[in-house]
Amino acid sequence: MRLSARLLCKVGDLTKQYSNLPESYIKRSMEQVYYRYPKGIQYFKKEVKRRKYHFSEHRPWTAEFKEENAPRKQMKKVFLEPIREWKIFKGDRVEILTGDDKGKQGIWKVLNCQLKKIGWSKGFPGIMIKSEKPLLVTSEVKLVDPSDLNLKLYEFEWRFTESGEKVRVSLRTGRIIPMPHAAQETYDYKTKSTYKESVKDTKDEEVTEITYKPSHKNI
Repeated sequence: MRLSARLLCKVGDLTKQYSNLPESYIKRSMEQVYYRYPKGIQYFKKEVKRRKYHFSEHRPWTAEFKEENAPRKQMKKVFLEPIREWKIFKGDRVEILTGDDKGKQGIWKVLNCQLKKIGWSKGFPGIMIKSEKPLLVTSEVKLVDPSDLNLKLYEFEWRFTESGEKVRVSLRTGRIIPMPHAAQETYDYKTKSTYKESVKDTKDEEVTEITYKPSHKNI
């Protein structure tokens, strides 16, 4: 079960966090520039590019995203309720409220799936694969209280602790709902503590090293 708003108006913060990629790289990988004025003082700094994109469950740097946003391809506009503050994260136990799997509980996989036939031809019947369909986090799923033995649904709100940490608190039990470990997962690692540095990674000592030397020289 892929917890997604199905269609977004921009690249979300959770997508950037999962990618663990610079925002400039994501912008370059998804943008479609048809014409860019040459460099020079006699030219304007203008470019002809696509302004509106169709955002679905595919990541902006994938081939599926480029296929959906192919040149001169128009997608049907879908109106959705904007999500001001994300409440459900990867790794949370939720319950489905609609569809064939209504009433089922799960973490984020296996539920709300559909079968697709690929590779069909005259001499080959094709292969059936199971793929997950997105669900609206605003109305189609709801969080399950992990501290309750009966796993009942609950409402919660964001609060701040005495130390200033922002946490989720259940309105029914008053307990703090911890953030799942899977929410820290990115494209490169499961958790920050288990990540192994490679040759191309910048060392912590080099990042924190102060190289700027102030001076009183006149320009």
